[in-house]
Amino acid sequence: MNAVLAVKQYVSKMIEDSGPGMKVLLMDRETTGIVSMVYTQSEILQKEVYLFERLDSANREAMKHLKAICFLRPTKENVEFLIQELRRPKYSIYFIYFSNVISKSDVKSLAEADEQEVVAEVQEFYGDYIAVNPHVFSLNLLGCCQGRSWDPAQLSRTTQGLTALLLSLKKCPMIRYQLSSESAKRLAECVKQVITKEYELFDFRRTEVPPLLLILDRSDDAITPLLNQWTYQAMVHELLGINNNRIDLSRVPGISKDLREVVLSAENDEFYANNMYLNFAEIGSNIKNLMEDFQRRKPKEQQKLESIADMKAFVENYPQFKKMSGTVSKHVTVVGELSRLVGERNLLEVSEVEQELACQNDHSSALQNVRRLLQNPKVTEFDAARLVMLYALHYERHSSNSLPGLITDLKNRGVSEKYRKLVSAVVEYGGKRVRGSDLFSPKDAVAITKQFLKGLKGVENVYTQHQPLLHETLDQLIKGKLKDSQYPYLGPNTLRDRPQDIIVFIIGGATYEEALTVYNLNRTNPGVRIVLGGTTIHNTKSFLEEVTASGFRGRTTESSQVTPRSSSRR
Repeated sequence: MNAVLAVKQYVSKMIEDSGPGMKVLLMDRETTGIVSMVYTQSEILQKEVYLFERLDSANREAMKHLKAICFLRPTKENVEFLIQELRRPKYSIYFIYFSNVISKSDVKSLAEADEQEVVAEVQEFYGDYIAVNPHVFSLNLLGCCQGRSWDPAQLSRTTQGLTALLLSLKKCPMIRYQLSSESAKRLAECVKQVITKEYELFDFRRTEVPPLLLILDRSDDAITPLLNQWTYQAMVHELLGINNNRIDLSRVPGISKDLREVVLSAENDEFYANNMYLNFAEIGSNIKNLMEDFQRRKPKEQQKLESIADMKAFVENYPQFKKMSGTVSKHVTVVGELSRLVGERNLLEVSEVEQELACQNDHSSALQNVRRLLQNPKVTEFDAARLVMLYALHYERHSSNSLPGLITDLKNRGVSEKYRKLVSAVVEYGGKRVRGSDLFSPKDAVAITKQFLKGLKGVENVYTQHQPLLHETLDQLIKGKLKDSQYPYLGPNTLRDRPQDIIVFIIGGATYEEALTVYNLNRTNPGVRIVLGGTTIHNTKSFLEEVTASGFRGRTTESSQVTPRSSSRR
């Protein structure tokens, strides 16, 4: 189960099927992003695709010597644009591929518009999602719900994205969903409807153990997206932001022009592929090794080129040398900037307290540490508010809850009202009343013993003690112990065996920390394959935007005393 490979194969097949000759690739806003995640422009150029165009751009030139490969989402707008295109074709022949199921009536409209008979074929290739890593996919949707209910347009797009993923991986799964979330049940039903309606598409070879789709809700674990991260990929996203593998470095002091935006893709960056899940400290020493290796190769390149053989060797090695030089300068810049931000924002100290808030249960120590950091001028208002949010979530019902005092501390520090309001908005979004699972206290005797022993031997790394709730959910699922009462099956059938192929989808967005969890579970459980998806991939900033976009505005700070509510969930 490899999401990157699935989309890559679709794109390769489109290009191959159009035969030899010069081609243009016509895409829309979303499919442009989908293709850019799995192929670089130079890789596609090698396949005789010399032009990349957007279907909706008005001033495209007519080029009758080019074949057009159209890869588009099956939206009303795209069908309309295509109809206009086919009435006045700009290219010699059209190969049309929709990224999802297209209605018969739309195909009929296209056929009627094709008076000049330029369309060679119309097919469905289900690359309708962003393949982030082989085991991670996203739909790049922010604010998918209004309150606790789906925004209808987002529900439709999510259903399409999720069913496309299933079709591209050739899986017809049984479905389980989080009972405490109305939107999880709703999405499960929508996916099931599509599978029933398009049963011929989902008629894959039966496996001994059917695949499983598990649908979860972000509000069950609002802690994970609020934490600072210390593994490379997650840290880059938290501090710099990753958008379709691109990182904007334009705000880095003294940045050179060619590094204002860099691409981090494990597909064609070996250093990134080998280091994306390692801790920041290890990255530092690996960067040093990369630099030294580069330096060792460098003098050879500057030797005198005396013979033809020397020149030939130089020309042959130059592309690799140039590529390596680009890799070195890119990672040195990124790691340097991460390092600068860690120092400037005092993130080691902040992160240690975040981890204490997420993993320990000592209220007085936590409160004391949060207060201490709120007094520290190096801590930004963003990080100060984040600490208070974590405190508010963990100690929401604690008898000595001191949230009003902390909110006042934020106000006295000059933290903007936007962030002060967000504290109660986050509790509204993912507080005790909403959660279906117990986020903070260990669940059984074994877990309590584990935590006790962990406390005795100390933690290998205080900055990465936290395990997302997803770890425990998937661990229980793999062992066949995930409770049907909390995660029921949709429909009458249940799985008798332990699942092997698991697709887990988080409404409201997944995180790179959860991607790391899935990566590790895949590594340590032979025979089990897990793919993680989300409506988006969050860092703290985007998660807070999600909370706001979902309509959780929070109360003004002065009246934001959290009153203990009765424990009945909605």
